[in-house]
Amino acid sequence: MICPMTSPGRSPLKYSVPQLPLALVSPVTETVPTTVRSSRSVPVRISHFVSHGTISLFAALDVKTGKVLGQLHRRHRSAEFLQFLRRIDAEVPEDQDVHLILDNYSTHKAPRIRRWLARHPRFHLHFTPTYSSWLNLVERWFAELTTRQLRRGVYRSIAALERAIREFLEAHNAGARPFVWTKTADEILARIGRFAQRTLAAHDG
Repeated sequence: MICPMTSPGRSPLKYSVPQLPLALVSPVTETVPTTVRSSRSVPVRISHFVSHGTISLFAALDVKTGKVLGQLHRRHRSAEFLQFLRRIDAEVPEDQDVHLILDNYSTHKAPRIRRWLARHPRFHLHFTPTYSSWLNLVERWFAELTTRQLRRGVYRSIAALERAIREFLEAHNAGARPFVWTKTADEILARIGRFAQRTLAAHDG
């Protein structure tokens, strides 16, 4: 089983001020949003930045091994997603079926994608419910990429951002381990149910 996901619009950013630990930021500094005032020593950035363009990252997590197959593109269309499907097709042994966990992004359902899938019957697509992309385990890897690599860097060009992503991919795959849910499906659904009840109660009140 493979969990692919696309992350469109990642942007190389040049921040106008350096990254600082929160412990070194005065709580009375007017340029720091109140939402980041804390005694915890974690990285923080002031919100001023300059964008240098965007890229899209296509990533597929092998649930069994924890390895991630990644592909970078300057655009995010069905043409690029089709290239990624062909990459997956080339990487997975021919005698194995491929089960893909996807969100409901329109790119995944374009006519050219449907035609390709019809010619490759070993591919089976399973879509997460709307607003439930967090169910896709590859989202956990995207969180790792963001917090451990991208959020800490300053990327003055698309090439620099692409290099940082590829370095993280390589390092991750060198020591890959499968992600494991810490809650059962029943526990997760029960918690969602309790949250929904509280939300409805607050709305009715």
